[in-house]
Amino acid sequence: MLTKKEQRLRRARQTRIRIAQQGVARLTVNRTNLHIYASVISGCGTKVLASASTAEAEVRTALGAAGKGGNAAAAAVIGKRIAEKAKAAGVEKVAFDRAGFAYHGRVKALAEAAREAGLQF
Repeated sequence: MLTKKEQRLRRARQTRIRIAQQGVARLTVNRTNLHIYASVISGCGTKVLASASTAEAEVRTALGAAGKGGNAAAAAVIGKRIAEKAKAAGVEKVAFDRAGFAYHGRVKALAEAAREAGLQF
């Protein structure tokens, strides 16, 4: 019997293999109950080019007193922020790696905000 995390990582594995064959930078997402994290990783998969998360002090103050990072509004803020950081690092096109999470809710909100901010995937 696989645990919930093992099932998610198993779903993520095939996507990561496909992205590695393309050789493009990947935008990877990790979601916890409290926070959402996004990173742009180089095509060879060795270097983090940009990262953003709701755990950052600046983002927490922007989200307000509660500092809620576990909702779609916070995910949209992170999507916009990761797109800006990726563009600053010289990355325009990425492959979206949802890491086995369903493309729904917070993951979808992050992806759409990153697209609107000019990241192509």
